[in-house]
Amino acid sequence: MSEFMPSSSASSSAPATGSPLEKVLRELLARADVQVDGNRPWDIQVHNPDTFARVLSKRSLGLGESYMEGWWDCDAIDELIFRLLQARAGDWSVSRWVQALQVIGGRLRNRQSVARASEVAEKHYDLDNELFSLMLDKTMAYSCGYWRTASNLHEAQVAKLDLICRKLDLQPGMKVLDIGCGWGSFVDYAARNYGVAVDGVTVSKEQAQYARERCAGLPVNIMLKDYREVDGRYDRIVSVGMFEHVGERNYRVFMEVCNSLLRDDGLMLLHTIGNAITSPSYDPWINKYIFPNGKVPSMAQVATAAEGLLDIEDVHNFGPDYARTLKAWDENFCRHWDKLSRRYDQRFYRMWRYYLNCCAGAFRARTIHLWQFVLSKPGFRQATYTAPR
Repeated sequence: MSEFMPSSSASSSAPATGSPLEKVLRELLARADVQVDGNRPWDIQVHNPDTFARVLSKRSLGLGESYMEGWWDCDAIDELIFRLLQARAGDWSVSRWVQALQVIGGRLRNRQSVARASEVAEKHYDLDNELFSLMLDKTMAYSCGYWRTASNLHEAQVAKLDLICRKLDLQPGMKVLDIGCGWGSFVDYAARNYGVAVDGVTVSKEQAQYARERCAGLPVNIMLKDYREVDGRYDRIVSVGMFEHVGERNYRVFMEVCNSLLRDDGLMLLHTIGNAITSPSYDPWINKYIFPNGKVPSMAQVATAAEGLLDIEDVHNFGPDYARTLKAWDENFCRHWDKLSRRYDQRFYRMWRYYLNCCAGAFRARTIHLWQFVLSKPGFRQATYTAPR
């Protein structure tokens, strides 16, 4: 929800009634063709009149928290967010003083230091392996699927894993490093299908245990450590869905580490969510409830961090595929809620669905993207590189 600023071009016939704060919010929503208590799937149904003041005072954080607490409902949150972002509501979602505090805080401390690296694992990735096993497909890939020829989530995730292997031109006997290996989807697939030996790195205890169990008997080594603590030399490096946790103060450090670990004739694939613009701010709701200390990079930030260390051979943007992936996860989450409700309450249910659908709406609006970069060491001996699709 980082692009939430109203445009003056759209309009709605919804009446501006109620308190002054309600009138203000109705006008903001109307510019995105969203009505309060309307009957379309993307209209919002307000149950608590304090919603208007809370949203206007706390912006994105207030919108998300009030939904979690049942103050308002919407049948199609992804469509709601898509419309708000299409109406260019970006400067509205985070107030100027919050943006200023984020910038100052980012300069005074490293939000993604080695000491703080495990916070996102403890709050998100270590939640519950059953939650993720029921929401994801059987590969346990928690990143964007590749839907070019896929008809379901599992096919899309297998296609993504194979696409990465083909882009890296994996050959039997190669030694590969997976930075942020998650539950082992890539290390398992690459070792089984391409005959490579893989070291996986994660800061999540739950993920590490799961990955070790699934890869028993394979040439796979799972390390519970920060990427800055890895040593060795690798023919290939891959990082899928982890760069969003690196932080802009550490982008250059990340590239320096990869440069030191990659052989001179090696290749690296970086799979990351990307921001359409370079911005120092981040969404306060996502930071508080979903991914603490996360920061989505821009294209310019990735390129600047890699400059002089790694050359960009290829960039592939398939961001719209992430909207479809998120909706598939949302469908799985809802279908299995009867099992999950034994461990989680209704507030968690609303929080999780809000997270999945807000992100889906943002990818549909193209305010955030999904990029795969293929990078090489300077002087890479291969004359030309053509990435498969």
